[in-house]
Amino acid sequence: MKRSLNVEILGQSFTVSSDAEESYILRVASYVNDKMQELSRASKPAAKSNVAMLTALNIADEYHRLKEAHETMVRRVNQLSKELSARLSEEA
Repeated sequence: MKRSLNVEILGQSFTVSSDAEESYILRVASYVNDKMQELSRASKPAAKSNVAMLTALNIADEYHRLKEAHETMVRRVNQLSKELSARLSEEA
């Protein structure tokens, strides 16, 4: 069931509608807010839209790096599983 929740990001209030648990929505909003705060402190004064775009790019970069690492790990686990299965078959 969708629920609406108000979150604050860079001092601006947003209403988020989601099926996710409230604690998850708050955690995600906090993550985005922290990333935007970090970029705001690290760069020259910039429009919130520029900070938002740079934050989105940084989060997308993190996501794709983690996705690639995950896929590499899954391939490795599958390879090891096949090797283990083959060795167990040899011993049987």
